[in-house]
Amino acid sequence: MRKSRELADLAERSYWREDDTRRIVDAWRESGEPVSLFAGRLGIDPRRVSRWASRLASGDPERLRFLPVRVAADGADGRHASIEIEWGHGRRVRVAPGFATDDLRRVLTILDEPRPC
Repeated sequence: MRKSRELADLAERSYWREDDTRRIVDAWRESGEPVSLFAGRLGIDPRRVSRWASRLASGDPERLRFLPVRVAADGADGRHASIEIEWGHGRRVRVAPGFATDDLRRVLTILDEPRPC
């Protein structure tokens, strides 16, 4: 009963964070119900649940993805040049030599998060 109330509370929000979305999609999958029935009980548009289920499946971190890479020459003065990463949709990250890998990992994780629909 408590889980149903928590799902209903999440469903009422106009914006779902990724962890909220995962809880709703996981609950739908565990229910074994058609998406229309599950979403109807929570007052959610079934297309919203289906769309997020698709996004979460395609955004699986375990899935191998290849991205285009262009290798540029080192700087003219012999020092290593910065690294520039184009993330698509006009997003670009420039990383200077000696960067902290944990900081870069956090930035790339944020850039890879799904945008709200």
